[in-house]
Amino acid sequence: MANDVAIIGIGLHPFGRHDALSGRAQGAIALRAALKDAGIGWDAVGVAYGGSHDAGNADALCNDLGLTGLPFINVANGCATGGSAMASAVAAIRSGMTEFAVAVGFDKHPRGAFNPHPRDWGLPDWYGETGLMLTTQFFALKTRRYMHEHGISEESLVRVAQRAFRNGALNPDAWRRREMSYAEIAESMPVNLPLRQYMFCNPAEGGAALVLCPAEIAKRYHPKPIIVKAAVVRTRHHGSFEVFSPALAAQQAPAPTVAASRAAFEQAGVGPRDIDVLQLQDTDSGSEVIHMAENGFCEHGEQERLLRDGDTEIDGRLPINTDGGCLANGEPIGASGLRQVIEICTQLRQQAGARQVPGNPRLGYTHVYGAPGVSGVTILQR
Repeated sequence: MANDVAIIGIGLHPFGRHDALSGRAQGAIALRAALKDAGIGWDAVGVAYGGSHDAGNADALCNDLGLTGLPFINVANGCATGGSAMASAVAAIRSGMTEFAVAVGFDKHPRGAFNPHPRDWGLPDWYGETGLMLTTQFFALKTRRYMHEHGISEESLVRVAQRAFRNGALNPDAWRRREMSYAEIAESMPVNLPLRQYMFCNPAEGGAALVLCPAEIAKRYHPKPIIVKAAVVRTRHHGSFEVFSPALAAQQAPAPTVAASRAAFEQAGVGPRDIDVLQLQDTDSGSEVIHMAENGFCEHGEQERLLRDGDTEIDGRLPINTDGGCLANGEPIGASGLRQVIEICTQLRQQAGARQVPGNPRLGYTHVYGAPGVSGVTILQR
């Protein structure tokens, strides 16, 4: 594409718990790192898109980086906030609006599960009174239904988590850096069955940032720019069963992930078999299993074999969540989608160290999913 966009700077503040730092401070650290990686100053940035759910307005970063007068747009799209910020930055550059754009996110969530208020999402009180606003319950119900329909056993849920913690142990920036045995995960405390304690990610803290520019000038600023072949966001259709859906439709529609994935592959001119390394939203083990098929990387029901045979390991044919994903890193909503992109950039740059995917990967894929049914997909090329 003549107006391709490149990522020339990446910056990450490790996810986890950082009592001495505000969420915004973690975002500022990540943004400064991304600017340094790109070799430009904050005053060169023409537009910024950023998001935070619990740590204040993202545009307050201007107080830390400098009041240059640039347009800074706050983004709020659930767990898809980071992907939405990046897609907006890509669109701004493609439109000719600016030469340099930033996508940034940070957060600092309180401990415990997300438990939002029904009325904030257009839902009646009864939805919360039944416990479904506590998202662990929704994801457990959705996973149970999916397992029943497609012949998936609890073994797959355990294997997803086991691989996540194994990869996280290789990632110096991960929060959870201890490998866990199959038995530890399979016998951990039930939360909402079939999902157990170590099958869920934790709300967390952290910051992540990207600097982007037109691909034609990218090598002036970084020796290994990463080309954005697609950056797509899609929302739900009537009949899809998503977070905060109050009922199942008589005729079910495909999830927004399906629409986003298909649009991204079409935009990039590639298919699932061309992807060398990928990131999938793993709010919990069940969600990753579902997303493997919804993104087109296997048929529904094939996940169990792929997981058992090691296809999704770092040295497998379909390496998933090589940095440990949300399960090992936690999920600060504003930053999580950008962490995915940073991991793919690190892999494509051949800078991932002990978790590096072999074979000189060329194409990477990221997928985020957020309430109340929003999905963002990017396809990146070395």
